[in-house]
Amino acid sequence: MSGLDRLAREAGLLPQWEDAAGTAQEVSAETLELVLAALGLPAATPEEIDTSHQRLADLRAEGGQRFISATVRETIMLPAGIDTPAALVLENGERRNIDQAARTIGAIPEPGYHRLLHGRGETTIAVAPERCLGVGDVVPGGRAWGIAVQLPSLRGQTHGGGAFGDLGTLAQAAEALGRSGADFVAISPIHALFPADPRRFSPYSPSSRTFLNALLADPALVGGEAEADASGGDLINWEAAIPDRLARLRGLFDAASPAERRRIASLDHVSDDERAVHALHDALHAHFTGEGQHGWREWPAEYRQPDSAAAIAFTAENSDEIAFYGWLQGLARHSLLNAQRTACGAGMGCGIVTDLAVGVDPGGADCWTRPEAFLEGLSVGAPPDLLGPEGQDWGLTTFNPLTLHNDEFRAFRKTLAAAMGAAGGVRIDHMLGLGRLWVVPHGYPSSMGCYLTMPQRDLMNVLALESWRHRCIVIGEDLGTVPPGFRDAMRARRVHGMRVLWFERDADGVFTDPADWTREAAAMTSTHDVPTLAGWWRGRDLDWAQALGRIADEAESRTQRKAEKAALWRALCDAGHAEGPPPADPAPFVTAAIAHVAASACDLALVPLEDLAGLPEQPNLPGTIDEHPNWRRRMPHTVETLLARPEVAARAAALNQSRPA
Repeated sequence: MSGLDRLAREAGLLPQWEDAAGTAQEVSAETLELVLAALGLPAATPEEIDTSHQRLADLRAEGGQRFISATVRETIMLPAGIDTPAALVLENGERRNIDQAARTIGAIPEPGYHRLLHGRGETTIAVAPERCLGVGDVVPGGRAWGIAVQLPSLRGQTHGGGAFGDLGTLAQAAEALGRSGADFVAISPIHALFPADPRRFSPYSPSSRTFLNALLADPALVGGEAEADASGGDLINWEAAIPDRLARLRGLFDAASPAERRRIASLDHVSDDERAVHALHDALHAHFTGEGQHGWREWPAEYRQPDSAAAIAFTAENSDEIAFYGWLQGLARHSLLNAQRTACGAGMGCGIVTDLAVGVDPGGADCWTRPEAFLEGLSVGAPPDLLGPEGQDWGLTTFNPLTLHNDEFRAFRKTLAAAMGAAGGVRIDHMLGLGRLWVVPHGYPSSMGCYLTMPQRDLMNVLALESWRHRCIVIGEDLGTVPPGFRDAMRARRVHGMRVLWFERDADGVFTDPADWTREAAAMTSTHDVPTLAGWWRGRDLDWAQALGRIADEAESRTQRKAEKAALWRALCDAGHAEGPPPADPAPFVTAAIAHVAASACDLALVPLEDLAGLPEQPNLPGTIDEHPNWRRRMPHTVETLLARPEVAARAAALNQSRPA
């Protein structure tokens, strides 16, 4: 093994990996050098490799002395460098002495973040329950169903409810769904975006995962009047809607008393200092966006640190603007909590399930606030596969695995707390990223990436602990190139995977019986990235593929779809959810497919609102920007109106029959 390969492996890179087709792949030396350099471990020469070996060893030793994780049943080994005697201080304040001869600590049955005090300082010991909170812990019988919604697509009960759905609209939808028997409503990510830039509206490219998209706050909670639907159509005009909503919220802020402003701001879940730094970022972003600089990396150098003299001076000169952005965060948190209370008040056992995006925009608030916690010079993506022969680069960054222990996993803990603190569940996008990530050096094609392993055991422990602390179930998106054993690890920690109807086929391509799907999962008819039930039946996805030049042989694709439709319809008939020949109208197929998925062995059944309503268009078409109206589509009616339709009511009844509330 070469020195480069050895350093790469020690740093967590995988010089060899297996693609989705099972073919062994080799990472080039150039790629390994580029990724190692981005991690702060240059490896262009033998001398650099030796130096990087030592730096990596020092990082690991320091991190091991700062943070340890375990489950409630595990004996804890003390890392080298921690002197005894020591004192263990539990989170509840209880103190236990560790004698001088001990190199282990017996199992700690109390979950929490405990402290080990010793001669060299302090070590955080995170002790987690063995498993995340289960569906049966919140829903009697442990079989629940819910609806997935793209929150901005929702329509409110008054005059269309505004140009896009917000957290107030979500509360209305959750109330209607709860009365219909649903136990949860899963929403698209509501992370903080860039309020001053209306072109950046994708929910999966956030500025911060610690704060909320303040433009989704409910103005009615601070006396705002009902807003007319400014778009007047089926698509959201974000470029007009975002400035309009921001101006409206600013008017409500200006009209509030200083005491009321402080009260609303204090409803946020973070400290005043943390909220003030995020508000400073948003105010600076608004200021420099007006000058054509769209992220902190483009700002003048003196503003690139929150505690710089220039940033402090800007704070003093723009206190009202910064107070407004802080107030927005408090109002957004208040709005989310209100939606959760409304959902549970309507009978939901779980309530709102939030969505945690895989990463953040490197030019956003999280990286400006804590750049050392995130990967620098690398983007997260996906390797080449059948769906993306060239690979994918999502333009996002995420936590640096080499600094997580030194930071005591604080950034990860805060991110989870933000997602779980006002919800009954969380869906983790690209759950595979807790095990390994495909990282791509900036300026290079996605095919020149490689896998970077993450501290999976520690991340899973923290996830289980936060799930327990916040009483929050966990769904992990485990689609794509899944490493061997990863789904077993998820099941062992009671993280629910996703079993999507389109993908559940055997080696011969035959649709499998949902009765055989794994229990620890969410059975789904579709996702936001794939065709809806009605769209697939009608071939709407093939229409789009043809229009975009993605089909080599349209006739062959449609012939194959016809055969797939016949096969799936037979499966529905065999299971007793349909009868007769395949219909031309997609509506009977949609109803049968929902009943089919509802009867699965999975703990959860999750149906997108587009499927419940029988809509043909999907919210997002991967690989497109302007060619398809991603994240712009609106529902045709309010959820309450949709549920009153006979065919929609029948689909909800089928879900209730298989999974009674």
